[in-house]
Amino acid sequence: MKSRLIWLSLPALIAISLSPAPALAVAPVPQSNSAYAGSFAANGVTNVFATTQKTSCYTPEVAYFTSNGPNDGYTGMSACNGASNTGEDLGPYPTQAGSNPGYPANTPMLVKDHSESDIRVDPTNPNHIIGTVKWFVSAEGYNHLMGFFESFDGGATWPVQGHVPGYEGWTDDTDPVGAFDSFGNYYQLNLPYQFYYNPDGTHNFQINQNKEPNPSVPPEVISVSVRKHGATSASDWITIHNGHPDFVAPYDAKGLEPDKQWIAIDTNPSSPFFNRVYAMWAVFAGCCTAQTFVSYAQAFANGTHSDWSTPLRLPDGTNNPQGVSYVLPHVAPDGVVYTPLTNTAPKKGYCCDKITMIKSLDGGVTWNVTAVVADNIAAPPGRYPNTTFRDGIETTFTVGQQKVNGRYPLYVAYEDYSTGFGNVMLTASYDGGLTWSTPVVVNDNASPADEFQPQLAAAANGTISVNFYDRRLACPAQGSAEAAAAGLALDQVNPNYSGSLPPYGASNYCVNASIQFFRANLQRVGHNLRISEHSFDPQLNAPHTACAACVGTFIGDYFGNDFNSSMSISTFVSTYDDGSNAGHHQQQVVARLAIP
Repeated sequence: MKSRLIWLSLPALIAISLSPAPALAVAPVPQSNSAYAGSFAANGVTNVFATTQKTSCYTPEVAYFTSNGPNDGYTGMSACNGASNTGEDLGPYPTQAGSNPGYPANTPMLVKDHSESDIRVDPTNPNHIIGTVKWFVSAEGYNHLMGFFESFDGGATWPVQGHVPGYEGWTDDTDPVGAFDSFGNYYQLNLPYQFYYNPDGTHNFQINQNKEPNPSVPPEVISVSVRKHGATSASDWITIHNGHPDFVAPYDAKGLEPDKQWIAIDTNPSSPFFNRVYAMWAVFAGCCTAQTFVSYAQAFANGTHSDWSTPLRLPDGTNNPQGVSYVLPHVAPDGVVYTPLTNTAPKKGYCCDKITMIKSLDGGVTWNVTAVVADNIAAPPGRYPNTTFRDGIETTFTVGQQKVNGRYPLYVAYEDYSTGFGNVMLTASYDGGLTWSTPVVVNDNASPADEFQPQLAAAANGTISVNFYDRRLACPAQGSAEAAAAGLALDQVNPNYSGSLPPYGASNYCVNASIQFFRANLQRVGHNLRISEHSFDPQLNAPHTACAACVGTFIGDYFGNDFNSSMSISTFVSTYDDGSNAGHHQQQVVARLAIP
């Protein structure tokens, strides 16, 4: 669950809970680019480059040294050579003991890039924040574990960082998402998986005891790591349950591919399922038959938990053999668990998305479909124009923390490409998901540009926020200090761009991060705010998802959004050099601003 923000007086809380019928959300008033650009300073937003504050290394299961440089700043995998200052275990690791000859790598490698992130505030301490992110030793090889960065002063500094231990025996560990229980223990839901590299650099997922890097571990696993409340060292994680690795669901056979996992914990003391942990994920049997599952356990104060329940397939309400994905569980203060499910119509060329809401009234034991949230949504292209990075998770969801007309409101935001550009849409339900408001556009750019990867969060006073990536501002001009710091001169080859390179002044190319606040009734609070001080070039050091020579790259499928007691806190990727990122690597920037 999102952290609780408690700062309003009791009369104000009563006023919100007894508010009149929800207002109809209205379309945004367009904002000029100059006003948007100046909104960072005008609203007191601050940025901290979190992942440049430490240098991390670990020993990967599989080494891959191909470099795509010097274009886009790539330098390939590099040995650590004593650079690590995190205090983490540099390996080799117990989970690598059964590796085949040639594995793992023969030395620790330097972590260079950090894309796709999540961020969570400790409900027991608003100054304690944990961010998680993909922790790359090879962007060209898409070779990474999960990493974390931790703050104890509300996000000003991030002194504890490192890879999340326990799953080094797999090639990758992916999709950062976590949640705190009410005791201040942090649960990270993992997806470690194996592959090795073909001679052409493509990834081979063949399950063969003689070929896979590490036959002593399952090929793919949904699993949990717990950072116990009060932990101080980078390696202080619990990864064992009842004497065995903390597996929620292992997958031993090719053709059953878990993906898109998410986690939520019921931290509401009045709930009958207080401190229940909900893990959800999708399983793909081929491209077009995704099914979703839930398992749950009870969190204990010492950082341990009960056994995971047998995974239960969730209903999807679509009667469609193509299945659904994008499980995003959230728990209302009364203990009801909700998640949207998205059908992306793969057999129709991914033309049109459908979002359905389901819920559980009994702590995840049984589930039912409430309603269709939105249908026939024009899906964005596989890769956005002008650049090579792929689209991410198109849907986001949260539950309001103050009742409106006696019910906790539900909010869903999603991407829509019906205009030929990406837009972020927002809809709400005030009757437990049975009916949904007419969707409203969130982004207020005056001229068309791609706005994408929305992420919702809910504050304790009823305010909600939607943050998203934003391409309304042109790339910095040639000869400017901003262009130099953005590293645009490194961007020399781009098969998806028809203009001249480097992309000085290019439209719908460079990326910022934005946020929009709403009241509980979807009353818009001002304009979109720029929460990235500087534009960044998404081509630089972008991980290649399929092979080093393949066109497709990656800036993440989503990024982090949460609240503490007084601030909105986001974390997102940037390749800008603020003075700590000379290599223009993908770093995580934490943005903070006061809740309006």
